[in-house]
Amino acid sequence: MLTHTPTTLEKSMYGENIEVVSRESDCTVYRMTDAPEESRITAYTVFPGIQIVYRNIHSPNCRIRQKTTNVILEISHCREGRLEYEADDTCCYLMPGDIAILHRHCADYSTLFPLNHYHGISVIVDLSETPRCLSCFLADVTVSPHDLADKFCSDRPFFVARSGPGIEHIFSELYQVPEELKQGYFKVKVLELMLFLSALPMDTDETPSRSCPRPHVVLAKNVHHYLTEHISDRITLEQLSSVFHISGTTIKNSFRTVYGVSVYNFIRTKKMQMAAELLLHSDLTIMDIAGQFGYDNASKFSGAFKDVLGLSPSEYRIARK
Repeated sequence: MLTHTPTTLEKSMYGENIEVVSRESDCTVYRMTDAPEESRITAYTVFPGIQIVYRNIHSPNCRIRQKTTNVILEISHCREGRLEYEADDTCCYLMPGDIAILHRHCADYSTLFPLNHYHGISVIVDLSETPRCLSCFLADVTVSPHDLADKFCSDRPFFVARSGPGIEHIFSELYQVPEELKQGYFKVKVLELMLFLSALPMDTDETPSRSCPRPHVVLAKNVHHYLTEHISDRITLEQLSSVFHISGTTIKNSFRTVYGVSVYNFIRTKKMQMAAELLLHSDLTIMDIAGQFGYDNASKFSGAFKDVLGLSPSEYRIARK
């Protein structure tokens, strides 16, 4: 595969660990050098200083470190997975259907993917390059990207909201644009998005419920690692509290903010995913597999498995083999 060296500006925008897979006049495809081949970032230039960026990430421990000397406005929509933005001493999280508006002021920052899986779109605006008012592109669109930055991020590093029907409609169409229409369609959609955001009420703010102080993020990730290492054990919140010397409530709330699920649901889902692998790649009986994950009742194991995988263990084994 022929690759190209990314520029310093590209590394500052998309991370140090990238290489250019293909480059055309209005579209560049990047691959993360420390991630599987299918993890890609695709950036389209729409207007001067404005890009639409598709992120498709399938990688454990993927961290995109960015350092920009420009002032950047970033509008992101999460379609699948989970997105983590680090800003100062706080992290914010996007779940499917969320949008985030971030204003970067010449700072180092990182983008992470706690579930090791993410699909989403970002509109990235270099405020030093794009026109102050977009009416130069369409006379009736008087909205300014600079005004949006002031509206949503004047006193905070980011703003997170559930996208309403209008904005959800804009982004949903961006995920399935015919190649021959992309350039013109992108222009229309960026202007439409800016116009909708200019009228978005500030009382839609979900930032407090989507944010977590950095020490609590570190705690949640340590708990995640511990649970993964001891997944076959029966672990309670009280035990976790004893291991990490912190209240069960803090563990519970931090874990849910970072990973979007409760500790209990994480343990159950992980166990059922591992049980599914054994069903496909071993000759163990269903009861033997159930016992490995702490179930001494076949009915309870079957119910938990079906809740997570959608089929009973016996149906899953037959359907997937």
